[in-house]
Amino acid sequence: MTGMLRSRPVTIVGGGVAGLTAAIALRRRGAEVAVLERAPAIAEVGAGLQLSPNAMRVLDALGLGPAIDAVSLPSRAVRLRDASGSDVVRLDMDGHRPGARFRLIHRARLIEVLEQAAASAGVRIELGRDIAALPDAPLLIGADGLHSHVRASLNGREVPFFTGQTAWRAVIDDENAVPEAQVFMGPGRHLVSYPLAGGLRNIVAVLETREWQDEGWSRPDDPANLHAAFAGFGGPVPGWLAQVKAVHVWGLFRHEVASRWQDGRRAILGDAAHPTLPFMAQGACMAIEDAWTLAACLDAAPDQQAALARYENLRKPRAAKIVAAANANARNYHLTGARRLAAHAALRLGGRIAPGAVLSRFDWIYDFDPVAETP
Repeated sequence: MTGMLRSRPVTIVGGGVAGLTAAIALRRRGAEVAVLERAPAIAEVGAGLQLSPNAMRVLDALGLGPAIDAVSLPSRAVRLRDASGSDVVRLDMDGHRPGARFRLIHRARLIEVLEQAAASAGVRIELGRDIAALPDAPLLIGADGLHSHVRASLNGREVPFFTGQTAWRAVIDDENAVPEAQVFMGPGRHLVSYPLAGGLRNIVAVLETREWQDEGWSRPDDPANLHAAFAGFGGPVPGWLAQVKAVHVWGLFRHEVASRWQDGRRAILGDAAHPTLPFMAQGACMAIEDAWTLAACLDAAPDQQAALARYENLRKPRAAKIVAAANANARNYHLTGARRLAAHAALRLGGRIAPGAVLSRFDWIYDFDPVAETP
């Protein structure tokens, strides 16, 4: 830390994962940070998310590791299974990356850890703020999500397109779960599930459909619709779905990575900069990476415009690559007919002959260290 940010005012729009992590990272380097949140309280009803080592390196560097560990579970493996419940391949994360920190956490618990850390560090959090009219600030950071006003101020109006996929989110009780993520792949649909601390299980189920749903994931739905869409799935899935009493549904829309991330006075990060489909479990992780890199770049140079330009240049290529990987996984999970049989057979064979090779495809995501890149 150079002290370059000491006492510099920074205004952050949005009090989610991106905004709060950025607030902590900037405050740790001496900035005077205000977070403007339109909700009357910092709260996250959400569901689960996966924190991979690339994000955990940042959270550990910010001193949040013990607090995260206390409210999360380790993720030991990812099991890919077909719709019947039969194993396709088990990816042993512990064996491939000994000591790497993969954590499974409820989004609400992560928000609580971040809010407490921000408040303890001296970040000013202003609730109930109308953020449609952006404040005139020396440095304005847009962490205001999918429908970002700061992104629109930098890039103009943009129209996302519906991917033809609808997703449900639910959380159920599960006291004796194995700490691993499971993906059940069927024709035109797939279901992801993993345990959470406190005896809970997170479920995300995605269906290809022409029905248009609202973007965002706060729309309640009838659990019967989820049950019907995945009625043919086997293994533990029927038992899980039978426990679902409340579910939310949302349409999946594809957004382009923002063309312009900053203009010398305003900058965006997280979903405001690079909304991604949820098929690489990297949405929150990328936001956390962004937050560290933004703060480090601002701390490294007295010229704010140059610092923000460096932040954009460092982050945009990686974000675009991860978004593209998520788009590809959306297709791979939903294969049908002969292509599906061939792909699953190849995965089974690869898992037996060279399991490390299957996992190595994503080393570039998980082995990345934002802290080492921008200390």
